[in-house]
Amino acid sequence: MIESNETEETTEEAPVEETAPEAAPEPEAAAPAPSAKEQRAADKAKAASARPPRSAEERAAERAERRSKTAARRRAYRTRSKERARAARAEAGPAPAPEVVEDTSGARKVRQGIVVSDKADKTITVRIDTARRHRRYHKVVRTSSTLHAHDERNEANIGDTVRVVESRPLSRTKRWRLVDVLERAR
Repeated sequence: MIESNETEETTEEAPVEETAPEAAPEPEAAAPAPSAKEQRAADKAKAASARPPRSAEERAAERAERRSKTAARRRAYRTRSKERARAARAEAGPAPAPEVVEDTSGARKVRQGIVVSDKADKTITVRIDTARRHRRYHKVVRTSSTLHAHDERNEANIGDTVRVVESRPLSRTKRWRLVDVLERAR
């Protein structure tokens, strides 16, 4: 007789996995406390949901009431401020008399400079040097500009220090007139 392996079954059991009893779900990390801004928004939303719905006319009336209260507070503040200012002025006494300032609106400009050219007839070119402090950086910034002046008698020469005064337009570029020669060139 032939033995058959089929009849003989081996009873191999599959390894049994041991499972731990179901653990309780981990407690979720506590939510961070809301910021002050979030808390105010939540409080505002809660208050809005608590009050009954209003019509547009009711909301407009409430806004107008708030505005009138704000305006009343503002008027009161301004009145108090004006009263304080009046009291301070009364305490300080009368203001000193203002200084008399000459009207210089029609006064002509006067400039002092050095003659850089006298080649043209009855005309000199004068360099005006200016030095001023820079507004932001406070460094002395030197600049110069040139202008043409009328010299009727051709008395100024190159290098002379002269004084010129503003005048009516004498030509396309001449708007100044020689007043006097302060220092002759050496």
